[in-house]
Amino acid sequence: MSSSSAVGGRQRMSAEDRKVVAGTMVGTTIEWYDFFIFAQAAGLIFASLYFEPLNTDNPGLAQLVSFATIGISFFFRPLGAIVAGHLGDRIGRKIMLVFTLVLMGGATALIGVLPTYAQIGFWAPVLLILLRILQGFSAGGEWGGAALMAVEHAPKNKRGFWGAYPQIGVPVGMILATLVILLLRSSMTEEQFLAWGWRVPFLISVLLIGVGYIIRKRVAESPVFAEMQQRKKESAAPLGQLFKKNTKEVVLTALVFIANNAVGYLLIAFFSAYAIGLGMPPSPILFATLLASFGWLIFTMYGGILSDKIGRVRTFQIGYAMVFLWMIPLFMLIDTQNIWLYGIALFVLTVGLGLSYGPMSAMYAEMFPVNVRYSGISIGYALGAILGGAFAPTISQALLNNTGWSGSIGIYMMVLCVISFVAVSLIKETKGNNLRVEEAHQQYLKEHPEEAGH
Repeated sequence: MSSSSAVGGRQRMSAEDRKVVAGTMVGTTIEWYDFFIFAQAAGLIFASLYFEPLNTDNPGLAQLVSFATIGISFFFRPLGAIVAGHLGDRIGRKIMLVFTLVLMGGATALIGVLPTYAQIGFWAPVLLILLRILQGFSAGGEWGGAALMAVEHAPKNKRGFWGAYPQIGVPVGMILATLVILLLRSSMTEEQFLAWGWRVPFLISVLLIGVGYIIRKRVAESPVFAEMQQRKKESAAPLGQLFKKNTKEVVLTALVFIANNAVGYLLIAFFSAYAIGLGMPPSPILFATLLASFGWLIFTMYGGILSDKIGRVRTFQIGYAMVFLWMIPLFMLIDTQNIWLYGIALFVLTVGLGLSYGPMSAMYAEMFPVNVRYSGISIGYALGAILGGAFAPTISQALLNNTGWSGSIGIYMMVLCVISFVAVSLIKETKGNNLRVEEAHQQYLKEHPEEAGH
């Protein structure tokens, strides 16, 4: 167990502490590495290799179905969140973190060796979709466990900072995926990449799984959950208790997340395709995405640190205000078709994006009691992803097709920012809330002195 978890004043991380934050970051890194390479393959590869027969009677249908496989995983995230959250609240954070990591990474690696339609016929697209469902299921339970392991191990005055580590797995995954794709595309012909090179990024997941598994097996169980077990405070039905007493918190966590998730998915999956459609060259666009990924990493970490100083709610509000104000200028810069202005537009966006993402782990953990905490934050996060990012690229493309004006997408994002801003403003500041069982009990007695004698 991390000794710093019990001491609010510790300022430096021990070797055990570093294992904890590395273990929480590795899963989200693999998740987003997977998403980026899957999105690339869905756009370039899967239509011809797995769904080509659909074009026989309806040209273009194969590509539409291929893109649809990107979003299908979102529908299974809530199920993964419910199962992993329930078990995580019953048997512990650590075991579920290891399980979701192996399941997610294993599904990704299997895509890299999946036979094509020409080789096994109908079963090829069926297996591809099943593996994508497994990725969504595991991702639904992954983030909640990672967030809690970081925050529940953290010193009380460093929860935002520690909680930012699972958050930076998103830009780190994007950086790794972008570097791998750039390396492959520069070292082989287009024909080689389409024939077999696209499989390499998926197979690299095996290495990531191995590293992540070793790290996570060495991380101690969350001290807060261990204390709950020792005091026998676990609930017989934590999921039922969650919706009986904490439905409001689940709804608020979902609404707080939707704008950040939607804008994040535009950065990952929409802007590059839009820029290519305007005539900008693909390789410089990938480099601009790489630059934006580093910006996202830096400002996400800063968002966690800032929330330890000025509070979670205020940091979120600043982040969403910045995203709101930048959306129209962002599309104006992209529409110049100047690659340098495109890069600047994306990088500036990551400032507000990071500030509205870094504090999330700490704030969500501080909103729920310990015995339903895993379930609460996992389900809220998964629902927010469905309402926010799952359809954001599709809706954005539809708006562009119908209006012919990219600013309509900016207005759509601005509306989501208002929703998330209002939702986070309805949350009483959580910074400093007690996470441990005994601390929470003492806080409850202070707020309800009439119960002190019972």
